[in-house]
Amino acid sequence: MDILFLGIVIFLFLLAVVDLSVGVSNDAVNFLSSAIGSRAASFKRVMIVASIGVFIGAALSNGMMDIARHGIFQPENLSFYDVIAIFMAVMVTDIILLDLFNSLGMPTSTTVSMVFELLGATFVVALFKISAPESTLAIGDLLNTEKALSVIIGIFLSVAIAFVFGTLVQFLARLIFTFEYKSRMKWKVGLFGGVACTAIIYFMLIKGIKDLTFMTPELKEWISSNTLLILGSSLAGFTLLMQLLHYLKVNVLKVVVLLGTFSLAMAFAGNDLVNFVGVPLTSLASYQDYAANGGGDLHGFIMSSLNGPASTPLYFLVGAGGIMVVSLATSRKARQVTQTTVGLSAQSQNDEMFGSSRLGRALVRHSINAITRVKEHTPARLKAWIARRLDTRVQEPEEGAAFDLVRGSVNLMLAGMLIAWGTTLKLPLSTTFVTFMVAMGTSLADRAWGRESAVFRITGVISVIGGWFITAGVAFIGSGIVVCLMHLGGVPVMIAGGLIAVVLLVRSHVRFNRKKKEAQSDVLFQTILATENQAEVWPLLLLYINEKQKMFLSFGEETYGMVIDGFRDDNVKLLSRSEKALATEKDVLKGQRRKLTLCLRRATPATAIEKSTWFHLSNNMAMSMTYNLRRINEVCKEHVDNNFRPLPDRFKSYLTEMRDRVTALFAESRSAIDDNNPEMIDDLRRRCDLLKQDITVHTRKVYDFLQNGETDNMTVTYVYLNVLQESQELVTSLRKMLRAAGKLNLEPAHYRSFSQVSRKG
Repeated sequence: MDILFLGIVIFLFLLAVVDLSVGVSNDAVNFLSSAIGSRAASFKRVMIVASIGVFIGAALSNGMMDIARHGIFQPENLSFYDVIAIFMAVMVTDIILLDLFNSLGMPTSTTVSMVFELLGATFVVALFKISAPESTLAIGDLLNTEKALSVIIGIFLSVAIAFVFGTLVQFLARLIFTFEYKSRMKWKVGLFGGVACTAIIYFMLIKGIKDLTFMTPELKEWISSNTLLILGSSLAGFTLLMQLLHYLKVNVLKVVVLLGTFSLAMAFAGNDLVNFVGVPLTSLASYQDYAANGGGDLHGFIMSSLNGPASTPLYFLVGAGGIMVVSLATSRKARQVTQTTVGLSAQSQNDEMFGSSRLGRALVRHSINAITRVKEHTPARLKAWIARRLDTRVQEPEEGAAFDLVRGSVNLMLAGMLIAWGTTLKLPLSTTFVTFMVAMGTSLADRAWGRESAVFRITGVISVIGGWFITAGVAFIGSGIVVCLMHLGGVPVMIAGGLIAVVLLVRSHVRFNRKKKEAQSDVLFQTILATENQAEVWPLLLLYINEKQKMFLSFGEETYGMVIDGFRDDNVKLLSRSEKALATEKDVLKGQRRKLTLCLRRATPATAIEKSTWFHLSNNMAMSMTYNLRRINEVCKEHVDNNFRPLPDRFKSYLTEMRDRVTALFAESRSAIDDNNPEMIDDLRRRCDLLKQDITVHTRKVYDFLQNGETDNMTVTYVYLNVLQESQELVTSLRKMLRAAGKLNLEPAHYRSFSQVSRKG
């Protein structure tokens, strides 16, 4: 049995390696988003700077594991088996939870997840202990709720403080530098760089390096006694240095951003490392104590030894640092999580991935009303001055950047200052929450949340904040359920839980890579958004529209064939598969419409006006055909799923013929758009008319059959009629889509001579 538990401890270390990788992928947003969003350096250089910070922070961390050892539970009242079950449940839940957030591209907090997993698992174990007949323990004897309360308070404080300060500081910085900051540097940049670097150094002293190995008690005391002297000297020294660098043609703002990235990366690794390695190392310490003194009594040996302090051996810290660096450099999910923050704070409109919400719309409406009232009571000269200073039309971001270096510098400077300030006041401010909300506040001050994007941005922020609270809830409940199963099922359930976590993780990575490949095909959309020359937008957009149309036509061809075959052959599996595909396609089309609209706005006004009618017609017809297919599938699936009479043989031959003709129209329409062939489009539209007429004739025959036929087949015949009518509407929508495609691909001068059919249609 002892060997078995040693195996569990080893397995916990393997899970810790996975947890390190997953956790770094999510927390990378803390220190990467500002540098990547502002293009302070190439992605490779940013990753090198961050990796150095992460490795130094990890290797020099003192690795104190108080949270895992006795921060949440009271080890003097828990047995060795209880502790191992708690740790196993925590690791399994943490891996699954963090990977889920990474896959969704949502930043969350490793501290929140770890604390609430320990809390949930300990709470369930405490219930087992208290419910025992001989027990005299109370909940307070087993569980420390103060830590959880401090984390919850930390969420609220971090969100409110970071957002408000981010908005105010960025507003002042923008009034000083304006969006034409490159021509307004001169002497200002030295002072700004000095203040920013001093703030970053202050953050490193208070938060970043306070727990590193070389920080002796004497050194900490000296820093505490001479804080003002250090800050004053840093301000003077960095101001002179930054001004000198400016004279030497060095971009001071890039230096500030990279220094801030390094400091946040180091602080993250130094302080949050124990969130990942604390549990397996504490489990190892527990096993060693049990093996030496336990006497084989799993449930009777009490873990009082965990009340004492313990630090992580250096080789563990170096190894963890190496794993974190490799994960940071190779993780695609880290980039996706970073993209969420960058996208929500981008100066220009982007793919608003979160859509709209009722709460977001209400907040925007009330905010607009409040701003309007403020403007009414603001002097006209002051309004004019602020408008000139905040004129977004003269922006000077780096090429391809989501926002400029002024905002990137403020993000990092302010995040560091707030975290350091919170630490000195013993306020539990989370690094994740502060960095994210500062970025949101600065983007609001920079007018990035325009009226046409504010709803989407606010919905995104609400989603992320909600995700933090969901993290706490899911972590608590999930680890509680897992530890309950492990407590009842014993060691086999522990091992099974770990294996299931690994399997789910592998499955998640496979799915993520598949989605990533699909997303890479959308590179043209990003190219269009990054194009500054309006004249170049329409040719690129036309390629994009044609590509999306062809993808939809391929989908329509496949799905229509699947639905018809499912109904004809009485195959409910085909109909179920098409039902799922149609539900997904509806969301895909909505997302594509939003993207295409954003792109059309970037074209020249003349082109946008000329093409908008056909652009919207094409999108509307795609959605209309999707609804046609859903209505066909819904009725057919209900019929087949209920095991009603199958379609009579007398109708099957025509149904097959109609399927072949419709799918052929879809396939040839795709070729016509691909070849940009107006004559072929005309021919296809004529064939659509002929098919519609043919379906009408056949429908009349079916009506005659209903009037004179057998009553036993009435139900299936009505379903068949629905298929015919919706197929007719489907062909009508395809005909209109072809017309729109032809008009989109022609110059305006050729509109009237497009075709004989077009003039009639």
